[in-house]
Amino acid sequence: MELLTNPLSFVILLPAFLGLAIFAVPRDNAGLLKKFALLGTLATFGVSLKLWTGFDPASAAMQFALDKAWLPSYGINYSLGIDGISLLMVLLTTFLMPISVLASFSYIKEAQRPYYASLLFLEAAMIGVFAASDLFVFYLFWEAMLIPMYFLIGVWGGPRRVYAALKFFIYTMAGSVLMLAAILWLASAHHAASGAWTFSMPALLGAPLAERLQFWLFAAFALAFAVKVPLFPFHTWLPDAHVEAPTAGSVILAGVLLKMGVYGYLRLAVPLFPQAAAVFAPWLAGLGVVGVIYGSLVAWSQKDMKKMVAYSSVAHLGIVMLGVMAFEPAAVAGGVLQMVNHGLSTGALFLLVGVLYERRHTRQIEDYGGLAKVMPAFAAVFMIVTLSSIGLPGLNGFIGEALVLFGSFRVHPWLAGIAVGGVILSAVYMLGMYQQVVFGPLRHEENKALPDLSLREWLYLLPLLAFIVLIGVLPNPFLRRIRPAVDNYIALSRQHTAPPAAVLNLGYGTKESK
Repeated sequence: MELLTNPLSFVILLPAFLGLAIFAVPRDNAGLLKKFALLGTLATFGVSLKLWTGFDPASAAMQFALDKAWLPSYGINYSLGIDGISLLMVLLTTFLMPISVLASFSYIKEAQRPYYASLLFLEAAMIGVFAASDLFVFYLFWEAMLIPMYFLIGVWGGPRRVYAALKFFIYTMAGSVLMLAAILWLASAHHAASGAWTFSMPALLGAPLAERLQFWLFAAFALAFAVKVPLFPFHTWLPDAHVEAPTAGSVILAGVLLKMGVYGYLRLAVPLFPQAAAVFAPWLAGLGVVGVIYGSLVAWSQKDMKKMVAYSSVAHLGIVMLGVMAFEPAAVAGGVLQMVNHGLSTGALFLLVGVLYERRHTRQIEDYGGLAKVMPAFAAVFMIVTLSSIGLPGLNGFIGEALVLFGSFRVHPWLAGIAVGGVILSAVYMLGMYQQVVFGPLRHEENKALPDLSLREWLYLLPLLAFIVLIGVLPNPFLRRIRPAVDNYIALSRQHTAPPAAVLNLGYGTKESK
Protein backbone atom coordinates (compact mmCIF):
# COMPACT_ATOMS: atom_id res chain seq x y z
CA MET A 1 0.00 0.00 0.00
CA GLU A 2 2.90 2.34 0.71
CA LEU A 3 3.82 2.11 -2.97
CA LEU A 4 0.61 4.01 -3.71
CA THR A 5 0.47 6.31 -0.69
CA ASN A 6 4.01 7.58 -1.14
CA PRO A 7 3.66 10.44 -3.69
CA LEU A 8 7.07 9.79 -5.23
CA SER A 9 6.31 6.13 -5.84
CA PHE A 10 2.82 6.97 -7.09
CA VAL A 11 4.11 9.47 -9.64
CA ILE A 12 6.24 6.66 -11.13
CA LEU A 13 3.53 4.01 -11.08
CA LEU A 14 0.73 6.21 -12.44
CA PRO A 15 2.06 6.73 -16.00
CA ALA A 16 3.21 3.10 -16.14
CA PHE A 17 -0.30 1.91 -15.26
CA LEU A 18 -1.87 4.36 -17.73
CA GLY A 19 0.51 3.12 -20.43
CA LEU A 20 -0.95 -0.35 -19.97
CA ALA A 21 -4.51 0.91 -19.62
CA ILE A 22 -4.38 2.80 -22.92
CA PHE A 23 -4.43 -0.53 -24.76
CA ALA A 24 -8.00 -0.95 -23.52
CA VAL A 25 -8.99 2.10 -25.58
CA PRO A 26 -10.28 1.13 -29.06
CA ARG A 27 -7.52 1.68 -31.60
CA ASP A 28 -9.91 3.26 -34.09
CA ASN A 29 -11.02 5.95 -31.62
CA ALA A 30 -8.20 8.45 -32.17
CA GLY A 31 -9.95 11.25 -30.28
CA LEU A 32 -10.35 9.15 -27.13
CA LEU A 33 -6.72 7.95 -27.34
CA LYS A 34 -5.44 11.51 -27.46
CA LYS A 35 -7.64 12.64 -24.58
CA PHE A 36 -6.64 9.63 -22.49
CA ALA A 37 -2.93 10.30 -23.00
CA LEU A 38 -3.28 14.03 -22.35
CA LEU A 39 -5.38 13.59 -19.21
CA GLY A 40 -3.00 10.88 -17.98
CA THR A 41 0.08 13.07 -18.30
CA LEU A 42 -1.78 16.04 -16.79
CA ALA A 43 -2.79 13.86 -13.83
CA THR A 44 0.84 12.79 -13.37
CA PHE A 45 1.94 16.42 -13.41
CA GLY A 46 -0.77 17.26 -10.86
CA VAL A 47 0.42 14.51 -8.52
CA SER A 48 4.03 15.62 -8.92
CA LEU A 49 3.14 19.10 -7.67
CA LYS A 50 2.73 17.56 -4.22
CA LEU A 51 6.46 16.93 -4.31
CA TRP A 52 7.03 20.68 -4.76
CA THR A 53 4.55 21.79 -2.09
CA GLY A 54 5.63 19.12 0.42
CA PHE A 55 9.35 19.57 -0.12
CA ASP A 56 11.38 21.12 2.71
CA PRO A 57 13.87 23.46 0.98
CA ALA A 58 16.00 23.77 4.12
CA SER A 59 16.68 20.04 4.38
CA ALA A 60 19.54 18.22 2.69
CA ALA A 61 18.02 14.80 3.40
CA MET A 62 16.42 12.64 0.74
CA GLN A 63 12.72 13.39 1.02
CA PHE A 64 9.60 11.32 0.26
CA ALA A 65 11.83 8.33 0.99
CA LEU A 66 10.65 4.77 0.40
CA ASP A 67 12.67 1.61 1.05
CA LYS A 68 11.03 -1.75 0.34
CA ALA A 69 12.86 -5.07 0.17
CA TRP A 70 12.73 -6.49 -3.34
CA LEU A 71 15.48 -9.13 -3.67
CA PRO A 72 16.71 -9.22 -0.06
CA SER A 73 19.16 -12.09 -0.54
CA TYR A 74 21.10 -9.86 -2.94
CA GLY A 75 20.59 -6.65 -1.00
CA ILE A 76 18.39 -5.09 -3.69
CA ASN A 77 15.64 -2.80 -2.42
CA TYR A 78 13.05 -0.67 -4.17
CA SER A 79 14.48 2.52 -2.70
CA LEU A 80 13.36 6.00 -3.70
CA GLY A 81 14.06 9.55 -2.53
CA ILE A 82 14.64 13.02 -3.93
CA ASP A 83 16.65 16.07 -2.97
CA GLY A 84 16.41 19.53 -4.53
CA ILE A 85 18.26 18.53 -7.69
CA SER A 86 16.15 15.49 -8.44
CA LEU A 87 13.00 17.42 -7.47
CA LEU A 88 13.54 19.87 -10.33
CA MET A 89 14.30 17.05 -12.76
CA VAL A 90 11.15 15.13 -11.83
CA LEU A 91 8.99 18.24 -12.20
CA LEU A 92 10.63 19.14 -15.51
CA THR A 93 9.75 15.64 -16.77
CA THR A 94 6.12 15.73 -15.69
CA PHE A 95 5.76 19.31 -17.00
CA LEU A 96 7.07 18.52 -20.49
CA MET A 97 5.09 15.31 -21.00
CA PRO A 98 1.56 16.78 -21.46
CA ILE A 99 3.10 19.44 -23.71
CA SER A 100 4.68 16.67 -25.81
CA VAL A 101 1.39 14.77 -25.99
CA LEU A 102 -0.55 17.86 -27.05
CA ALA A 103 2.06 18.67 -29.70
CA SER A 104 1.57 15.17 -31.17
CA PHE A 105 -2.15 15.47 -31.88
CA SER A 106 -1.85 16.52 -35.51
CA TYR A 107 1.58 15.03 -36.25
CA ILE A 108 1.03 11.38 -35.27
CA LYS A 109 -1.60 9.72 -37.46
CA GLU A 110 -0.51 6.07 -37.53
CA ALA A 111 -0.30 3.52 -34.69
CA GLN A 112 -1.45 6.08 -32.16
CA ARG A 113 -2.15 3.67 -29.31
CA PRO A 114 1.42 2.28 -29.05
CA TYR A 115 2.77 5.80 -29.62
CA TYR A 116 1.01 7.31 -26.61
CA ALA A 117 1.71 4.17 -24.57
CA SER A 118 5.42 4.61 -25.34
CA LEU A 119 5.28 8.20 -24.09
CA LEU A 120 3.68 7.10 -20.83
CA PHE A 121 6.12 4.23 -20.25
CA LEU A 122 9.00 6.59 -21.03
CA GLU A 123 7.72 9.08 -18.47
CA ALA A 124 7.62 6.43 -15.74
CA ALA A 125 11.18 5.28 -16.51
CA MET A 126 12.60 8.81 -16.60
CA ILE A 127 11.06 9.72 -13.25
CA GLY A 128 12.41 6.46 -11.84
CA VAL A 129 15.96 7.40 -12.85
CA PHE A 130 15.73 10.67 -10.93
CA ALA A 131 14.09 9.05 -7.89
CA ALA A 132 16.08 5.82 -7.43
CA SER A 133 18.29 5.48 -4.35
CA ASP A 134 19.37 1.92 -5.14
CA LEU A 135 22.00 1.43 -7.84
CA PHE A 136 20.36 -1.70 -9.25
CA VAL A 137 16.97 0.01 -9.46
CA PHE A 138 18.64 3.07 -10.99
CA TYR A 139 20.16 0.87 -13.68
CA LEU A 140 16.85 -0.84 -14.42
CA PHE A 141 15.09 2.48 -14.95
CA TRP A 142 18.08 3.76 -16.97
CA GLU A 143 17.81 0.83 -19.35
CA ALA A 144 14.01 0.78 -19.40
CA MET A 145 13.80 4.26 -20.87
CA LEU A 146 15.84 3.17 -23.91
CA ILE A 147 13.08 0.90 -25.19
CA PRO A 148 10.22 3.39 -25.63
CA MET A 149 12.63 6.05 -26.90
CA TYR A 150 13.98 3.58 -29.46
CA PHE A 151 10.48 2.95 -30.78
CA LEU A 152 9.54 6.65 -30.75
CA ILE A 153 12.47 7.37 -33.08
CA GLY A 154 12.44 4.13 -35.08
CA VAL A 155 8.70 3.88 -35.77
CA TRP A 156 7.42 7.46 -35.86
CA GLY A 157 10.58 9.26 -36.96
CA GLY A 158 11.81 10.63 -40.28
CA PRO A 159 13.22 8.91 -43.39
CA ARG A 160 16.42 7.72 -41.64
CA ARG A 161 14.62 6.77 -38.44
CA VAL A 162 15.87 3.18 -38.20
CA TYR A 163 19.51 4.24 -38.54
CA ALA A 164 19.07 7.01 -35.97
CA ALA A 165 17.24 4.73 -33.52
CA LEU A 166 19.89 2.02 -33.76
CA LYS A 167 22.69 4.52 -33.32
CA PHE A 168 21.00 6.01 -30.26
CA PHE A 169 20.41 2.56 -28.76
CA ILE A 170 23.90 1.18 -29.44
CA TYR A 171 25.73 4.25 -28.13
CA THR A 172 23.70 4.41 -24.94
CA MET A 173 23.68 0.65 -24.40
CA ALA A 174 27.46 0.42 -24.76
CA GLY A 175 27.96 3.00 -22.04
CA SER A 176 25.32 1.36 -19.86
CA VAL A 177 27.07 -2.03 -19.94
CA LEU A 178 30.22 -0.43 -18.52
CA MET A 179 28.14 1.19 -15.79
CA LEU A 180 26.54 -2.16 -14.93
CA ALA A 181 29.96 -3.79 -14.63
CA ALA A 182 31.08 -0.98 -12.31
CA ILE A 183 27.93 -1.30 -10.19
CA LEU A 184 28.46 -5.05 -9.75
CA TRP A 185 32.12 -4.58 -8.93
CA LEU A 186 31.30 -1.89 -6.38
CA ALA A 187 28.69 -4.12 -4.71
CA SER A 188 31.19 -7.00 -4.67
CA ALA A 189 33.80 -4.81 -2.99
CA HIS A 190 31.29 -3.91 -0.30
CA HIS A 191 30.38 -7.59 0.14
CA ALA A 192 34.04 -8.58 0.47
CA ALA A 193 34.53 -5.96 3.19
CA SER A 194 31.29 -6.36 5.14
CA GLY A 195 29.96 -9.80 4.27
CA ALA A 196 26.63 -8.34 3.10
CA TRP A 197 25.30 -7.60 -0.36
CA THR A 198 23.84 -4.17 -0.99
CA PHE A 199 23.20 -1.80 -3.87
CA SER A 200 22.11 1.05 -1.61
CA MET A 201 23.70 4.35 -2.55
CA PRO A 202 24.19 5.48 1.08
CA ALA A 203 25.87 2.20 2.02
CA LEU A 204 28.12 2.14 -1.03
CA LEU A 205 29.44 5.62 -0.31
CA GLY A 206 31.60 3.96 2.31
CA ALA A 207 32.78 0.99 0.25
CA PRO A 208 36.55 0.49 0.74
CA LEU A 209 38.24 0.82 -2.63
CA ALA A 210 41.85 0.77 -3.70
CA GLU A 211 42.87 4.02 -5.36
CA ARG A 212 43.42 2.44 -8.78
CA LEU A 213 40.10 0.57 -8.62
CA GLN A 214 38.27 3.78 -7.75
CA PHE A 215 39.73 5.42 -10.86
CA TRP A 216 38.60 2.57 -13.12
CA LEU A 217 35.10 2.49 -11.64
CA PHE A 218 34.75 6.25 -11.98
CA ALA A 219 35.87 5.99 -15.61
CA ALA A 220 33.15 3.39 -16.32
CA PHE A 221 30.42 5.55 -14.79
CA ALA A 222 31.81 8.70 -16.39
CA LEU A 223 31.84 7.18 -19.88
CA ALA A 224 28.22 6.02 -19.59
CA PHE A 225 27.14 9.49 -18.50
CA ALA A 226 29.35 11.24 -21.07
CA VAL A 227 27.50 9.44 -23.87
CA LYS A 228 24.16 10.55 -22.46
CA VAL A 229 25.11 14.24 -21.88
CA PRO A 230 26.50 14.06 -24.67
CA LEU A 231 30.05 15.24 -24.12
CA PHE A 232 32.39 15.79 -27.06
CA PRO A 233 33.45 13.45 -28.73
CA PHE A 234 30.59 11.10 -27.69
CA HIS A 235 27.94 13.36 -29.19
CA THR A 236 27.60 11.99 -32.72
CA TRP A 237 24.40 10.03 -32.02
CA LEU A 238 22.53 13.17 -30.93
CA PRO A 239 22.00 15.12 -34.20
CA ASP A 240 20.71 12.02 -36.00
CA ALA A 241 18.35 11.16 -33.14
CA HIS A 242 17.03 14.73 -32.93
CA VAL A 243 16.54 15.21 -36.66
CA GLU A 244 14.77 11.88 -37.21
CA ALA A 245 12.68 11.86 -34.03
CA PRO A 246 9.11 13.16 -34.10
CA THR A 247 8.69 16.59 -32.51
CA ALA A 248 7.64 15.18 -29.13
CA GLY A 249 10.62 12.82 -29.18
CA SER A 250 13.00 15.73 -29.76
CA VAL A 251 11.40 17.70 -26.92
CA ILE A 252 11.79 14.80 -24.48
CA LEU A 253 15.27 13.94 -25.70
CA ALA A 254 16.55 17.51 -25.27
CA GLY A 255 14.41 18.39 -22.28
CA VAL A 256 14.95 15.34 -20.09
CA LEU A 257 17.11 12.51 -21.44
CA LEU A 258 20.25 14.59 -21.94
CA LYS A 259 19.99 15.82 -18.34
CA MET A 260 20.30 12.27 -17.08
CA GLY A 261 23.97 12.24 -18.02
CA VAL A 262 24.72 15.31 -15.93
CA TYR A 263 22.47 13.98 -13.17
CA GLY A 264 24.52 10.77 -13.15
CA TYR A 265 27.67 12.75 -12.35
CA LEU A 266 25.87 14.67 -9.61
CA ARG A 267 24.19 11.69 -8.00
CA LEU A 268 26.58 8.78 -8.60
CA ALA A 269 29.98 9.28 -10.20
CA VAL A 270 31.30 12.11 -8.02
CA PRO A 271 29.75 11.09 -4.66
CA LEU A 272 30.84 7.46 -5.01
CA PHE A 273 34.38 8.17 -6.26
CA PRO A 274 35.39 11.65 -5.02
CA GLN A 275 39.13 10.99 -5.23
CA ALA A 276 38.97 9.96 -8.87
CA ALA A 277 36.50 12.75 -9.60
CA ALA A 278 38.95 15.36 -8.34
CA VAL A 279 41.49 14.14 -10.91
CA PHE A 280 39.09 13.80 -13.84
CA ALA A 281 37.00 16.93 -13.19
CA PRO A 282 39.26 19.45 -15.01
CA TRP A 283 39.37 17.15 -18.04
CA LEU A 284 35.60 16.73 -18.06
CA ALA A 285 35.16 20.48 -17.70
CA GLY A 286 37.61 20.93 -20.58
CA LEU A 287 35.65 18.53 -22.79
CA GLY A 288 32.54 20.49 -21.89
CA VAL A 289 34.15 23.71 -23.12
CA VAL A 290 35.35 21.99 -26.31
CA GLY A 291 31.73 20.98 -26.82
CA VAL A 292 30.62 24.58 -26.30
CA ILE A 293 32.84 25.88 -29.11
CA TYR A 294 32.49 22.86 -31.39
CA GLY A 295 28.71 22.65 -30.99
CA SER A 296 28.34 26.38 -31.64
CA LEU A 297 30.50 26.37 -34.76
CA VAL A 298 28.77 23.32 -36.24
CA ALA A 299 25.34 24.76 -35.39
CA TRP A 300 26.33 27.98 -37.18
CA SER A 301 27.01 26.03 -40.38
CA GLN A 302 23.67 24.20 -40.46
CA LYS A 303 20.95 24.83 -43.04
CA ASP A 304 18.39 22.61 -41.28
CA MET A 305 16.75 24.37 -38.31
CA LYS A 306 16.26 21.18 -36.33
CA LYS A 307 19.86 20.11 -36.77
CA MET A 308 20.99 23.59 -35.70
CA VAL A 309 19.00 23.32 -32.49
CA ALA A 310 20.38 19.80 -31.96
CA TYR A 311 23.99 20.97 -32.16
CA SER A 312 23.17 23.93 -29.92
CA SER A 313 22.31 21.34 -27.24
CA VAL A 314 25.90 20.07 -27.37
CA ALA A 315 27.03 23.62 -26.62
CA HIS A 316 24.48 24.27 -23.86
CA LEU A 317 25.22 20.98 -22.09
CA GLY A 318 28.93 21.80 -22.33
CA ILE A 319 28.23 24.92 -20.24
CA VAL A 320 26.36 22.75 -17.73
CA MET A 321 29.28 20.32 -17.44
CA LEU A 322 31.70 23.20 -16.89
CA GLY A 323 29.59 24.33 -13.95
CA VAL A 324 29.04 20.91 -12.42
CA MET A 325 32.73 19.99 -12.62
CA ALA A 326 33.92 23.28 -11.12
CA PHE A 327 32.86 22.12 -7.63
CA GLU A 328 32.04 25.73 -6.76
CA PRO A 329 28.63 26.67 -5.25
CA ALA A 330 27.52 29.28 -7.79
CA ALA A 331 28.77 27.25 -10.75
CA VAL A 332 27.09 24.01 -9.67
CA ALA A 333 23.82 25.76 -8.79
CA GLY A 334 23.92 27.51 -12.16
CA GLY A 335 24.58 24.23 -13.92
CA VAL A 336 21.60 22.55 -12.25
CA LEU A 337 19.32 25.50 -13.01
CA GLN A 338 20.60 25.56 -16.59
CA MET A 339 19.51 21.96 -17.02
CA VAL A 340 15.95 23.14 -16.38
CA ASN A 341 16.39 26.23 -18.54
CA HIS A 342 17.72 24.22 -21.46
CA GLY A 343 14.80 21.83 -21.22
CA LEU A 344 12.34 24.72 -21.43
CA SER A 345 14.05 26.81 -24.11
CA THR A 346 15.28 24.05 -26.40
CA GLY A 347 12.04 22.13 -25.97
CA ALA A 348 10.17 25.26 -27.11
CA LEU A 349 12.54 25.66 -30.09
CA PHE A 350 11.86 22.10 -31.25
CA LEU A 351 8.13 22.71 -30.91
CA LEU A 352 8.36 25.88 -32.99
CA VAL A 353 10.37 24.12 -35.68
CA GLY A 354 7.68 21.43 -35.60
CA VAL A 355 4.99 24.08 -36.13
CA LEU A 356 6.70 25.17 -39.34
CA TYR A 357 7.36 21.61 -40.48
CA GLU A 358 3.70 20.64 -40.11
CA ARG A 359 2.76 23.55 -42.40
CA ARG A 360 5.51 23.36 -45.03
CA HIS A 361 7.12 19.91 -44.57
CA THR A 362 10.58 21.42 -44.74
CA ARG A 363 13.08 22.51 -42.10
CA GLN A 364 15.52 24.24 -44.46
CA ILE A 365 16.20 27.83 -43.42
CA GLU A 366 16.35 28.97 -47.03
CA ASP A 367 12.75 27.82 -47.59
CA TYR A 368 11.44 30.53 -45.29
CA GLY A 369 11.67 34.29 -44.91
CA GLY A 370 9.28 37.10 -44.12
CA LEU A 371 7.12 35.01 -41.75
CA ALA A 372 6.54 38.04 -39.52
CA LYS A 373 4.12 39.30 -42.18
CA VAL A 374 1.93 36.18 -42.25
CA MET A 375 2.57 34.65 -38.80
CA PRO A 376 3.10 37.58 -36.41
CA ALA A 377 2.16 35.62 -33.27
CA PHE A 378 4.56 32.82 -34.21
CA ALA A 379 7.29 35.39 -34.87
CA ALA A 380 6.78 36.95 -31.43
CA VAL A 381 6.91 33.63 -29.60
CA PHE A 382 9.90 32.53 -31.68
CA MET A 383 11.71 35.75 -30.74
CA ILE A 384 11.18 35.26 -26.98
CA VAL A 385 12.37 31.66 -27.11
CA THR A 386 15.39 32.57 -29.24
CA LEU A 387 16.40 35.32 -26.81
CA SER A 388 15.95 32.89 -23.94
CA SER A 389 18.24 30.38 -25.65
CA ILE A 390 21.03 32.92 -26.10
CA GLY A 391 20.80 34.12 -22.48
CA LEU A 392 19.15 37.54 -22.66
CA PRO A 393 18.91 39.14 -19.17
CA GLY A 394 15.38 38.92 -17.83
CA LEU A 395 14.81 35.46 -19.32
CA ASN A 396 15.70 32.08 -17.86
CA GLY A 397 18.81 31.34 -19.91
CA PHE A 398 20.73 34.29 -18.50
CA ILE A 399 20.56 33.25 -14.84
CA GLY A 400 21.99 29.78 -15.30
CA GLU A 401 24.77 30.77 -17.70
CA ALA A 402 25.78 33.78 -15.59
CA LEU A 403 26.10 31.66 -12.43
CA VAL A 404 28.11 28.98 -14.25
CA LEU A 405 30.54 31.47 -15.77
CA PHE A 406 30.82 33.50 -12.57
CA GLY A 407 31.52 30.47 -10.41
CA SER A 408 33.74 28.55 -12.80
CA PHE A 409 35.88 31.64 -13.45
CA ARG A 410 37.12 31.32 -9.86
CA VAL A 411 38.27 27.75 -10.49
CA HIS A 412 39.04 27.53 -14.22
CA PRO A 413 39.44 31.12 -15.51
CA TRP A 414 40.76 30.08 -18.90
CA LEU A 415 38.00 27.57 -19.50
CA ALA A 416 35.37 30.08 -18.41
CA GLY A 417 36.85 32.68 -20.73
CA ILE A 418 36.70 30.30 -23.69
CA ALA A 419 33.14 29.33 -22.79
CA VAL A 420 32.14 32.99 -23.04
CA GLY A 421 33.09 32.75 -26.71
CA GLY A 422 30.54 29.99 -27.12
CA VAL A 423 27.86 32.18 -25.56
CA ILE A 424 28.67 34.88 -28.12
CA LEU A 425 28.58 32.34 -30.95
CA SER A 426 25.14 31.17 -29.83
CA ALA A 427 23.83 34.69 -30.33
CA VAL A 428 25.39 34.77 -33.80
CA TYR A 429 23.84 31.59 -35.16
CA MET A 430 20.49 31.81 -33.36
CA LEU A 431 19.82 35.43 -34.27
CA GLY A 432 21.08 34.78 -37.80
CA MET A 433 18.63 31.91 -38.21
CA TYR A 434 15.79 33.97 -36.74
CA GLN A 435 16.50 36.88 -39.08
CA GLN A 436 16.48 34.65 -42.17
CA VAL A 437 13.28 32.83 -41.20
CA VAL A 438 11.17 35.67 -39.83
CA PHE A 439 12.29 38.90 -41.50
CA GLY A 440 12.99 40.03 -45.03
CA PRO A 441 10.76 39.56 -48.07
CA LEU A 442 8.38 36.64 -48.52
CA ARG A 443 10.63 34.73 -50.89
CA HIS A 444 8.39 31.71 -51.47
CA GLU A 445 4.83 31.63 -52.70
CA GLU A 446 3.96 28.75 -50.36
CA ASN A 447 4.65 30.91 -47.31
CA LYS A 448 2.11 33.62 -48.16
CA ALA A 449 -0.89 31.66 -46.90
CA LEU A 450 0.61 29.98 -43.83
CA PRO A 451 -1.80 30.04 -40.86
CA ASP A 452 -0.63 31.57 -37.58
CA LEU A 453 -0.56 29.71 -34.26
CA SER A 454 -3.69 27.68 -33.54
CA LEU A 455 -5.39 27.40 -30.14
CA ARG A 456 -3.78 24.00 -29.54
CA GLU A 457 -0.34 25.40 -30.31
CA TRP A 458 -0.91 28.32 -27.95
CA LEU A 459 -1.92 25.86 -25.23
CA TYR A 460 1.39 24.01 -25.32
CA LEU A 461 3.61 27.05 -25.94
CA LEU A 462 2.20 29.43 -23.29
CA PRO A 463 3.24 27.30 -20.27
CA LEU A 464 6.81 27.21 -21.61
CA LEU A 465 6.81 30.98 -22.15
CA ALA A 466 5.48 31.52 -18.64
CA PHE A 467 8.35 29.60 -17.02
CA ILE A 468 10.93 31.14 -19.35
CA VAL A 469 9.95 34.53 -17.97
CA LEU A 470 9.30 33.38 -14.39
CA ILE A 471 12.73 31.80 -13.89
CA GLY A 472 14.38 34.80 -15.52
CA VAL A 473 12.68 37.20 -13.11
CA LEU A 474 12.30 35.05 -9.97
CA PRO A 475 14.97 32.33 -9.93
CA ASN A 476 15.29 32.19 -6.13
CA PRO A 477 12.43 29.71 -5.44
CA PHE A 478 14.25 27.22 -7.64
CA LEU A 479 17.76 28.01 -6.39
CA ARG A 480 16.62 27.85 -2.76
CA ARG A 481 15.46 24.25 -3.18
CA ILE A 482 18.65 23.04 -4.80
CA ARG A 483 21.10 24.88 -2.53
CA PRO A 484 21.37 22.21 0.24
CA ALA A 485 21.86 19.45 -2.34
CA VAL A 486 24.49 21.52 -4.15
CA ASP A 487 26.35 22.17 -0.88
CA ASN A 488 26.34 18.44 -0.11
CA TYR A 489 27.60 17.58 -3.58
CA ILE A 490 30.48 20.03 -3.24
CA ALA A 491 31.36 18.84 0.28
CA LEU A 492 31.54 15.23 -0.87
CA SER A 493 33.53 16.12 -3.99
CA ARG A 494 36.22 17.60 -1.76
CA GLN A 495 36.68 14.42 0.27
CA HIS A 496 39.90 12.58 -0.54
CA THR A 497 38.38 9.27 0.44
CA ALA A 498 34.83 8.05 0.64
CA PRO A 499 33.89 7.89 4.36
CA PRO A 500 30.67 6.33 5.59
CA ALA A 501 27.48 8.12 4.63
CA ALA A 502 26.33 8.12 8.26
CA VAL A 503 29.29 10.31 9.16
CA LEU A 504 28.94 12.69 6.25
CA ASN A 505 25.12 12.88 6.12
CA LEU A 506 25.55 14.37 2.68
CA GLY A 507 22.11 14.25 1.21
CA TYR A 508 21.50 10.54 1.73
CA GLY A 509 19.64 10.71 5.00
CA THR A 510 15.91 10.18 4.87
CA LYS A 511 13.00 12.44 5.47
CA GLU A 512 9.71 10.61 5.51
CA SER A 513 7.00 11.49 3.06
CA LYS A 514 4.57 14.08 4.30
